[in-house]
Amino acid sequence: MGKLSRILVAIGSISLMLMFFFPIWSINLEAPQFPEGIGLRIHLNTIKGEKPNDVASINNLNHYIGMKQIIPESIPELKFMPYIIIGLIGFGLLSSIIGKKSILAIWLVLFIGLGIAGMVDFYNWEYDYGHNLDPHAIIKIEGMNYQPPLVGTKQLLNFTAHSMPDVGAYSALFAIGIGMTALFIGDKKNKYTVPKGL
Repeated sequence: MGKLSRILVAIGSISLMLMFFFPIWSINLEAPQFPEGIGLRIHLNTIKGEKPNDVASINNLNHYIGMKQIIPESIPELKFMPYIIIGLIGFGLLSSIIGKKSILAIWLVLFIGLGIAGMVDFYNWEYDYGHNLDPHAIIKIEGMNYQPPLVGTKQLLNFTAHSMPDVGAYSALFAIGIGMTALFIGDKKNKYTVPKGL
């Protein structure tokens, strides 16, 4: 890799640090009884409310319809996700230092693979919370599930649920994009370099 590619990979790797300071995903709920809305902010290592009491409010609602309580400490992924991101940052910086296209390609494949696995895991988490309901719940509606959308908007009874990536997810997409740009620049440079001695 050339100097520019190395710099790009380093920038992309360092940008992943934003994931430690900003949410990865946002889920917002709108309903007449909550005119200001309530929401969840999913971070690498915890889940917080958009406002201080939002997690408690959502857990109270979940109790009535039989959904599990949202307890961040009980979600295993939130314990090891920070270490995965630290590993990706370190691997990316190592790729930048070594400067080999093959190492960068491995980093990108690993990064994209982990991203896909994370999205599948998040979908399964949403599915579990929305479908595995307490049969003794106070409110039961035959055939109804409360799984929020992975991305987009969905009507859940009188609630409108919005699910979208947040700053942390966008920083990961930026890192992948800039890594692929660095790989392309390296390929292009190698393709058109005139061999020495000619």
